Amino acid sequence: MITVAVPSQEVADALGDPGPDARVIVWNPAEGDAPEAERDRIALVCMPHWTAGRRVYGRLAACPELKVIQIASAGYEHVAALVPPGVALANARGVHDTRVAEMTLLLALASQRHLPQFLDAQRRGVWEPDQDTPSLADARALIVGYGSIGEAIAVRLSASEVHVEGVARTARTAPDGTEVHAIEDIRGILPRFDIVIVVTPHTEETDRLVDAGFLAAMKDDALLINVGRGKVVDTDALLAELESGRLRAALDVTDPEPLPDGHPLFAAPGCIVVPHIAGTERLTNRRYTDLVRRQIQALAQGEQAVNQVLIGAFPA
Repeated sequence: MITVAVPSQEVADALGDPGPDARVIVWNPAEGDAPEAERDRIALVCMPHWTAGRRVYGRLAACPELKVIQIASAGYEHVAALVPPGVALANARGVHDTRVAEMTLLLALASQRHLPQFLDAQRRGVWEPDQDTPSLADARALIVGYGSIGEAIAVRLSASEVHVEGVARTARTAPDGTEVHAIEDIRGILPRFDIVIVVTPHTEETDRLVDAGFLAAMKDDALLINVGRGKVVDTDALLAELESGRLRAALDVTDPEPLPDGHPLFAAPGCIVVPHIAGTERLTNRRYTDLVRRQIQALAQGEQAVNQVLIGAFPA
């Protein structure tokens, strides 16, 4: 019998009957140690959003039968070094695709059609028409980090009559037919695109990928959208381009994060900032609970964890 720990009763209720091979208990490792009667039974722990730290993962290490840690995000760099030895870490790849794609489309439309300008006029109670807002249709968009989220973004942009291409580690034609370029070629193709969408995780390879040289290669009045990780973009370099009026930006993630009160990005011309809310999926929604059910099935059948990204090798 597989014992599955979920962080709240609401998640347990949404998950429902896990089947004959599993039982569900409520335990949030961020709030305290595992229940003593359950510590030696727990095989799968589902972590709540924004949960990390050595103290929390030390509580997981105290569960001797733990096999899989299911985190709630696609990114896992914040916990990679904390996973107990021999335990699989699984991310939530696929769970957040729709929500990130929706926010990306919203940011693109809002920026292209100057929505912040009109909302500001509304707040001031004045009528300020602007007939010269660029359309999203017929724009050319480059998605940097063409994985499952990138594909979901491409579907929505294509429906808006946007020409979409992608960037990944290697060049290929994606299953949806999108042309995907190798990351090493990105500087040469940037001038061809009106919109550049960053959806990459933060790694050593992507740290400050969007630097002054990258931004300089973008065409005049191009829009940079970041729904990946804040540290992928050099904030000072981006501010310089925004303040010059040459580029525009729409940011769900920033560096630093959260932005301190009064940070220059808040007031930068042509910049929309939202507080890292693009992909936060409720853990009671079906995309997450479906993933947990598949995780239980994989455990029951002795298979590799769904969305397994690493096996812990170092003490937490």
